[in-house]
Amino acid sequence: MREAKDKHFLNKPIYEGGREALHQFVTEQLKYPKEALENKIEGVVVVRYTINKDGKVIKTKVKTGLGYGCDEEAQRVVKLLKFVVPKNRKLKVLFHRTIQIRFTLPKKKPASGKSIGVVYTPTKKATTEDKKESENYGYTIEY
Repeated sequence: MREAKDKHFLNKPIYEGGREALHQFVTEQLKYPKEALENKIEGVVVVRYTINKDGKVIKTKVKTGLGYGCDEEAQRVVKLLKFVVPKNRKLKVLFHRTIQIRFTLPKKKPASGKSIGVVYTPTKKATTEDKKESENYGYTIEY
């Protein structure tokens, strides 16, 4: 009897806890930059990042930015992410992903004095799982 082969050639990194945990982590860590708050800047920062074989984010690049400190803040939070990377046929693989982080000005200051105004919203680009994953992931094999 033949062994069943993996559906994909390479196993992709997984954020422990799934999308909800990733969303919660980004939301908790993100701080609205003072300069952006003063200038009433809102929008989305798109960050492309690279995950190494150990699950650490080793490189980030802003694809679409806002300025006023938002780009740097989005990169800072992305560099804090840690992924679980399954073994990949004894290859050293670098994975490339893209994340969108939305900065939304707070409506009013809460009574507690904390300003809540940064929202991370995951976006779906495709209807099928395979198509969606192929648009969000890339990889590089090191020798």
